[in-house]
Amino acid sequence: MLKRFTVWIFLVAGLVTLSFAGDESQNVCKGDPDKWQQLFNGKDLTGWKHVGPGGDTVEDGLIHTHGGMGLLVWTGGKIGNCIIHVVYKMRDENDNSGVFIRIPVEPREEWMPVHYGFEVQIDNHPEASKEDEYHETAMLYSLTKPLVKHAWKPGPEWNTMDITLDGPRTIVTLNGVKVTDYKDGDPVPERKFDFEPQRGPRPTFGYMGLQNHSDNDIVFFKEVAIKPLKK
Repeated sequence: MLKRFTVWIFLVAGLVTLSFAGDESQNVCKGDPDKWQQLFNGKDLTGWKHVGPGGDTVEDGLIHTHGGMGLLVWTGGKIGNCIIHVVYKMRDENDNSGVFIRIPVEPREEWMPVHYGFEVQIDNHPEASKEDEYHETAMLYSLTKPLVKHAWKPGPEWNTMDITLDGPRTIVTLNGVKVTDYKDGDPVPERKFDFEPQRGPRPTFGYMGLQNHSDNDIVFFKEVAIKPLKK
């Protein structure tokens, strides 16, 4: 595992640097800015690929996470300058998952996205794991703290998360409330745990995915869609 992770470090470090130029030709989020492009068809996982432990199934029109820690990656290409629309619910009062964004290359395992992309966290009660507000729902995991507290809804209520990728800026709106607004280079706290992401810049355009965290953390995704920003 250490050897494979080391290879990813050298490989991704080079690719991240190359992608900072923000070449719009990399971006597959195109089309009508007033229409959503559905990435999940509600029937099966066409267009998605799972990496890492655990897996995902489609049941009753919902993506159902199993085990972990792994990642369900949308294989359609890199996205940026767009809005990602995600509708999800937890099975229990609280469960752990996340929406990964700005991943520089299509993942082959679960840890590269942690360190070279951003995780928009799903976890209403990080204090249960001795973590703080930088680790709660709709935060860029361990990097940002909420602009508004407790905009989330407990399981099994539905939550709507809209993630805006605007150049190097990432905005997260949860149930209609803006809770995160981060621009590459903004100050962030030092790492507290070895499982937190490495600090540093992220690409303008990247892959996205949905995390399956553990056997005890079941999350259902009803909608995953994107649309380009209006110019």
